[in-house]
Amino acid sequence: MGLRIHFVVDPHGWCCMGLIVFVWLYNIIIIPKIVLFPHYEEGHIPGILIIIFYGISIFCLVALVRASITDPGRLPENPKIPHGEREFWELCNKCNLMRPKRSHHCSRCGHCVRRMDHHCPWINNCVGEDNHWLFLQLCFYTELLTCYALMFAFCHYYYFLPLKKRNLDLFVVRHELAIMRLAAFMGITMWIGITGLFYTQLIGIITDTTSIEKMSNCCEEISRPRKPWQQTFSEVFGTRWKILWFIPFRQRQPLRIPYHFANHV
Repeated sequence: MGLRIHFVVDPHGWCCMGLIVFVWLYNIIIIPKIVLFPHYEEGHIPGILIIIFYGISIFCLVALVRASITDPGRLPENPKIPHGEREFWELCNKCNLMRPKRSHHCSRCGHCVRRMDHHCPWINNCVGEDNHWLFLQLCFYTELLTCYALMFAFCHYYYFLPLKKRNLDLFVVRHELAIMRLAAFMGITMWIGITGLFYTQLIGIITDTTSIEKMSNCCEEISRPRKPWQQTFSEVFGTRWKILWFIPFRQRQPLRIPYHFANHV
């Protein structure tokens, strides 16, 4: 499947995504400048910790960008319905187009999305069948990066040896306490929010239920776990190779499972 670019024109979404990028930039600039590089130069930490920090940061940014611009599963105006699956399609009462069951019409984007979970302003895009795996990676790497940054901020004051070489002419050194307090505040806020979101996403995949289905509370059968968790995760990530679930650089190849199987098995 080729990469399909999807761009949502929404100023509110742009502001939310810009805030996320600001927090990301703030941490990857401040934490290395104040904590990682000074302690590495004085031999307090190995260089591999810096490499891991930047590696997680890159994976997080790639997942964010790709989740934002990847087509979440927008349905074409004239979809080709397999002859044996017509009974598992329905008419959308908002755009008057045929769509597979478990699809949903996004009022903000103005079209139907296959297996839509929700519209996320933080990525300025819907979370649907084709980019849900990227959204999960974004949650995972954001959680990991936040914990990693908070751990280094804590160790900088309470575990590492005091720095001997400090250039007080640098702005970040003179105002270190205020800068680190702001970084800690953003990190804790981000960690609390992303932990709750990531947990609900994992539960939704395990139970094979989207966020919209949970809120509508109209699909009791869908809310019951019917498949092994390995199968539901494989369907979301498009592969049964678990190591590939953590790689945001690849192209997702959806498992060819009929819509009626996803709805009735």
